Amino acid sequence: MPRLSAPFVKICCIQSLAEARLAMLYGADALGFVSSMPSGPGVIPLADIATIIEELPFGLSSFLLTSWREPAVIIEQQRLCRAGAIQLCQTLEPEGYGMLRRALPGVRLVQVIHVTGKEALAQARELAHEVDALLLDSGRPDAATPELGGTGRTHDWDLSRKIRESVPRPVILAGGLDHANVAEAFRRVRPYGVDVCTGVRADGQLDEDRLGLFMAAIRELREGPQPGR
Repeated sequence: MPRLSAPFVKICCIQSLAEARLAMLYGADALGFVSSMPSGPGVIPLADIATIIEELPFGLSSFLLTSWREPAVIIEQQRLCRAGAIQLCQTLEPEGYGMLRRALPGVRLVQVIHVTGKEALAQARELAHEVDALLLDSGRPDAATPELGGTGRTHDWDLSRKIRESVPRPVILAGGLDHANVAEAFRRVRPYGVDVCTGVRADGQLDEDRLGLFMAAIRELREGPQPGR
């Protein structure tokens, strides 16, 4: 995936075909679909994910979010859903990545790194060679009830920048992004892409007003400030 001068945008936690169409209408580059999780928003059945993905147009990226660490389970999830990428919200045993590669040729692997402290930098460097991209989020996988995404919290963007500078893979920035902070986050981290869930939702539903504001901020990043602003 080549690095862009302004970010690739993934709208996550898509819960219906209507939400997928709304995100596409506003210019999303990718959609994220959440399978079973210990906590967090947007979980829908695998059969529903498969139905929505089947209706997506060619060229739009789809991400299947999974909390499973067992390759056999992830493989079965993917064979049902047929997403373009698997977003691994927890780390696997070292041999697990190779098992996924062999069983799912052509499917991109995206490893979530939960940026909870400096140890995230070492983890990112260790796992970057196993996957096609890293996604930096603000979860707490070691909490009593693990948080693996959709927290609405930001994290240390300076540390995220160090990770981006230290790994040979594209980096997608997530965690508490919204229309008010995405431009600053992008300028500080310079990720390949940004990922948003709670920042474009109201009462758990994709909100057209919030989505429009977020994508307007992205357009300004891509096109530069407009005259008179």
